[in-house]
Amino acid sequence: MAGGGDNKDSKGESQVPKINGRATADTLKIGCIAMVQKDGQHRRAEILSIRDIKSGRQFYCNFDNFNKRLDEWVPVNRIDFSQDVEWPSPEKPKEAKKSSAPVAKKTIGQKKGQKRPAVTREVSVASEASTPRPWGDFDDSQKGTPDPEGEEKLTTPLDLDNTPGAEDDDPMDLDEVAARAVSAKAEPPEAFSRQEEIEKLRVGGSMTQNQAEISRIRNITKVQFGKYDLFPWYFSPYPEAFTQEDLMYICEFCLCYWGDVKSFQRHRQKCTLQHPPGNELYRDDYVSFFEIDGRRQRTWCRNLCLLSKMFLDHKTLYYDVDPFLFYVMTSRDEKGYHLVGYFSKEKESVDGYNVACILTLPQYQRRGYGRLLIQFSYELSKIENKLGSPEKPLSDLGLLSYRQYWTERLIEILLECNEKDEKISIEMLAQRLAMTTADVESTLQAKHMQVWHKTDHKIVIPMKLIKEHEARVEKAKTKPKREIDPDLIQWKPPVFTASTRTWGW
Repeated sequence: MAGGGDNKDSKGESQVPKINGRATADTLKIGCIAMVQKDGQHRRAEILSIRDIKSGRQFYCNFDNFNKRLDEWVPVNRIDFSQDVEWPSPEKPKEAKKSSAPVAKKTIGQKKGQKRPAVTREVSVASEASTPRPWGDFDDSQKGTPDPEGEEKLTTPLDLDNTPGAEDDDPMDLDEVAARAVSAKAEPPEAFSRQEEIEKLRVGGSMTQNQAEISRIRNITKVQFGKYDLFPWYFSPYPEAFTQEDLMYICEFCLCYWGDVKSFQRHRQKCTLQHPPGNELYRDDYVSFFEIDGRRQRTWCRNLCLLSKMFLDHKTLYYDVDPFLFYVMTSRDEKGYHLVGYFSKEKESVDGYNVACILTLPQYQRRGYGRLLIQFSYELSKIENKLGSPEKPLSDLGLLSYRQYWTERLIEILLECNEKDEKISIEMLAQRLAMTTADVESTLQAKHMQVWHKTDHKIVIPMKLIKEHEARVEKAKTKPKREIDPDLIQWKPPVFTASTRTWGW
């Protein structure tokens, strides 16, 4: 093997030299950096995991300069063994403990005899309150405590319509955070609070509240869902047996899953379900919406959460679905109602949130479905005579999608009021759109539409936003944009007893 020369970092300290050499499929190990074929060319990739399945050995690769969601399991034939592999640096020897035994005993004695400071106890309580629920850490052996502050964190709709640059500049790249999570030692629960952890992970571009979740490796290789082949982006807590399968089959109507094709075919012959198991409350010539109670249809809703977890890296809910309602959007054809996307909503939200989690399946993204989901959630809020808002904090891409929707709606109303020479306030905008005043004001400030003039704040519309609105109007003349028709919604706000809106443990 050929070794590199001694390197020094910016502080002048010597680093462990990089070791390069040839490898084979049997000698390649976790931590190696090899040249792996992707998109027709070989790219540098780090080996994060190795597994043996029915089709042979596979390596889980993280590619340089690629988003974490593009990590994938690759077979041996995609790795170029004719080029040198960079082997992981050997672990540094552990330093001997400088403290002697008597000193250690004295320290322990002091800790036993003294009480923890009040600040430490408060932080510990806050940390315990943030323990993930059973569908947070995705470990079947872990029984988490429900988080009183809300179950699901709002996810990106993954449907940014025609937002330019959304894919090129993805703020949800977790590579650096994942590396730190893997290498970091476990800290005691009282070492950090819930707020500190959230802030730390927000900086890294993720809303994950558990660092172990960041380092999860995608366990499902490929999924057949109806007529589509889906390639999961993230880990999902399906039974471990499915990690050994090259292809997993999911029924697109009942969402049950199988590992072999014969069992799946037998199920398809017997399955009579042709639509989500709930009440249809909206139908037009384009989509239909169904309302599903997580308490009444637990199995279906749990399967829906397992499916969506494959495309949401920070979804924390998949098992206890009782406190949630699921509003599922479908498209229709002669075979039935096909799942397009959904959003979940707490039966009783203390903070007035009208969305907890929202997703458009990958095969339907960038076709305007995400906007319909957002609009439908606000139409329900109007029927309830409430001001709605997505659950906070928003992920970066989720904020981008919502702000695009908010901006379009605000500009439409403001231009309409300008033509009528009608005065309008932030509170009036909030009432007409069923948005909270905080969301209205934050959008106006983000788009530089709120300015201070003399002794009061004024709402103005920059010329750039007016031109963008005019362009959308012109485009809609040739290709009309799909909208939710409020008159077609057949729905009354459900009323729940104390037992039906709580956890079913």
